[in-house]
Formats: sequence, structure tokens, C-alpha cells
Amino acid sequence: MADERFQENLEAAKAYYDQHWTLCAPRSAVALDRPVGQWLSNLRRTGALDGHPEWKTALEAVDEHWNPEWSADWQRHYAALRELVADEEGQADVLPGVTVQGMDIGKWLARQRQHGVWQGLMDGQCELLEQLGVRPLPSEFEAPAKASKGTSGAFERGITALAQYKARTSSVGPISRSHIEVLPDGTEVRLGVWTMNLKGRRGKLTTDKLAALADLGLEWASA
Repeated sequence: MADERFQENLEAAKAYYDQHWTLCAPRSAVALDRPVGQWLSNLRRTGALDGHPEWKTALEAVDEHWNPEWSADWQRHYAALRELVADEEGQADVLPGVTVQGMDIGKWLARQRQHGVWQGLMDGQCELLEQLGVRPLPSEFEAPAKASKGTSGAFERGITALAQYKARTSSVGPISRSHIEVLPDGTEVRLGVWTMNLKGRRGKLTTDKLAALADLGLEWASA
């Protein structure tokens, strides 16, 4: 009986997905006269799928991000953005005021690209946005870090941190976005973020900077 109810609700969930491109439905959502939003919310509770791995598999077959680590509201906005730019190439460019199913996707996207917001996203969220060509605003991540008189610049600190990382790990990547490399003087360098940001603005880097990065083994710098 439980399996039969699940299959009936799953059909409603599929109908919802066809219209909204995600299973992260609000609790009030209804599809095929079934309270699919509340049903999905219940299934996202810890332990709700214990003993039913086939249910989880069936839900993931419809939407692999039906139960994300982040908020369902964020995922709904992302799914709308993904659908909006599905036929575009390059970086997603949606202006504030562009609304999809009652959500201002342009305003939401602009907020995600803000430096402070981007730094607070989980790795999985950043990866999803990057798949659509979304990057944090250059004017934000190019802001120089605080430095005392006589210290080297941000690029030099990054190069030093990258060289230290390579010496310790015998590799220069992939480096976790959250990784922080601590230099001998105690300076903390957000190495994962630094390398990702540089790669995103490769075209603006000088020849000598690209050469320094390439010498350390970053393939994209020598491409």
C-alpha cells in the first residue's frame, strides 16, 4: 500500500517538475490534485526514506537536487535561471526585473554574484552557478586584501601560497574552493578562491603573471 501511494504521489511530483523544473516545491504546491509540496517536504526529513532506497532513487531520477543541502527556495530560483538561459552560450546575463513564475530571477542572480554572498555559498551551489557561466563580480573579488606596510601584493602572496601548496601536495589542483593556505608569517590566503578567480579573468592577466602561474603547473595559464 505504501509503495502504491508513493507511485501515485511520484506521478504528481513528475507533473510538478514538468512545469517548474525542480522538485523543491513549496509546501503549498499541488499537482494532479495532490499536495505534492507537503509530500516532498515530508520525504526530505531525516530518516523519512530509511528502508526505502528505491524511493530515493526514483526521486533522484526525476531531479537529482530534489533534496539539496541548501534551501529549497534557492534551488527553485536556480532551476528557473537554468531554464531561462538554457539556450544561451557563455555567462548567464539576466537583468533585475526578469521574472519567472513570480520570482525575480534577475535580482536573485545579481545578489548571488555579490562577493559577500558568493563567499557564503556552499561548494555545490557555486558549482551549479558556474555550470551556467555565472561568476562573482570582478569588481568585488579584485578588491585588494588588507596589507601592512612592506608586505607583498595580493598576487605575490597567492603565488607564494600556491608554490607552498604544490611543494606539500605535489599538485596544483584541483584545489578545494574553501581551502586556506597559511604562509610562514601567518598570512592566510584563500587559495581555492584565488585560483578560481584568476582563471575566471584570465584574459585580463598580464603575460608575466600568466607565466608565473604556468610555471607552477596551472594548465589554463599556459593554454
